[in-house]
Amino acid sequence: MTDQDWTVTNLRRAIAQRDIAAKTVCETFLDRAEAAQDQLNVFTVILREEALAQATEIDEHLDEWRDRPLLGVPVTIKDVLCTQGAATTGASRILAGFDPPYDATVVTRLREAGAVIIGKTNCDEFAMGSSTEHSAYGATRNPWNVERVPGGSSGGAAAAVAARLAPVSIGSDTGGSIRQPAAFCGIVGLKPTYGRVSRYGLLAFASSLDQIGPMTLTVADAAAVFQCLACQDPQDATTVSRPVDDIATALPGNADGTRIGVPRSILDGQSGVDDEARQAFETSLSTLEQLGAKVIDIELPHLQYAIPAYYLVAPAEASSNLARYDGVRYGFRAPNDTGDDGLDAMYNRTRDLGFGSEVKRRIMLGTYALSAGYYDAYYRKAQQIRSLIAADYEQAFAQVDVVAMPTTPAPAFRVGEKVDDPLTMYLGDIFTVSANLTGLPAINLPGGLTRDRLPLGFQLMARPFDEATLLSVGDAYEREAPWWRERPSGL
Repeated sequence: MTDQDWTVTNLRRAIAQRDIAAKTVCETFLDRAEAAQDQLNVFTVILREEALAQATEIDEHLDEWRDRPLLGVPVTIKDVLCTQGAATTGASRILAGFDPPYDATVVTRLREAGAVIIGKTNCDEFAMGSSTEHSAYGATRNPWNVERVPGGSSGGAAAAVAARLAPVSIGSDTGGSIRQPAAFCGIVGLKPTYGRVSRYGLLAFASSLDQIGPMTLTVADAAAVFQCLACQDPQDATTVSRPVDDIATALPGNADGTRIGVPRSILDGQSGVDDEARQAFETSLSTLEQLGAKVIDIELPHLQYAIPAYYLVAPAEASSNLARYDGVRYGFRAPNDTGDDGLDAMYNRTRDLGFGSEVKRRIMLGTYALSAGYYDAYYRKAQQIRSLIAADYEQAFAQVDVVAMPTTPAPAFRVGEKVDDPLTMYLGDIFTVSANLTGLPAINLPGGLTRDRLPLGFQLMARPFDEATLLSVGDAYEREAPWWRERPSGL
């Protein structure tokens, strides 16, 4: 088995059969991670000692571990998820050195499934960004072209999988932060239905939008990891009691007879889709049609308002959630160099020095939107638009099984190209934010390469809790268009 075949399914089988040692697999990925770190800046911390200890435990007591669904599979965790014994900073100075006293539920479930956690990945500060340039640890680079961004906010997670530094990364998605970097890096990224995966132990950004999901090379890998993560959790009141589907029954996938809705008006309107992205999208649709799917034009009339609605709701919730970082209870406290020892002065110093520019921008936007005299004009109106978008999708799913759109309007942009133009950066989320506003499941599939060998993404959305259909259709598509087998130059 070559490293090209080191997918979750293959690794688990090989370790269980003693064809390869879990420690050997772990060492291989750790060595790659350390070798690539200077160039790509993927990790905030690499957990070599802890990971090798766990892999050795698996090898020495294999009979006790053999039935675990992620046996010996190396996994990275985005640095917004609490990991006991390893710093969790949200890529922010304000949480520098914070060592959580507990694991997030998804981390616990990964450990119980036999996964080996090899490191924490870089991200935009508190998951606020689309490029992983807004990080206290510096920017992460795209392994396909180091002059390009990997996307965000889960850019380190996406780059780790694309560069074959890990077969699985766990990311979070508030407005596209799993799917957009997955598109930019040419991998699979699944955003589950809101409430399907526990958010306990996630550093909150926007509590009604955040969701956690897997980033992998293949759809089958995403399915295997999702099956381990999905649950009802008493620690997270937003998780649902609905039983989790047996995703194994959805694979191998089948697209025959699937009705695929395409919102042509938004694609042909002011969405800014470039020519190569549009062509790749049409080619992906044709691939599914050849597999027996039927493409149907649909209308999502309020989708054009998704960006302004999202950028009112998300900052408003962020303004509330980030109020806890005050320099009193944990994390960073700014030194008193001015001699002013008042409480308000300490708050101001700490938050001014601890937060980066993008986080400050969103806190101010959100505080303004929630302020007296503006709440009804902005926040309430955004929530009303959110309801209209949800109604549009509900009507669409009366006609179709999945909705297809490009994941992004264009491939990865250059490092520094948009960092001083946040509005342009925000507009790139046009096709991803509606899944968060509505809570719907969505998946990015590798959708081809540009002439410059930059990945493009193909996105599918489904009804609530119908991840099985997404994975089935995605798997069928992937077998006809196995773009995941393409590798960045030099790998």
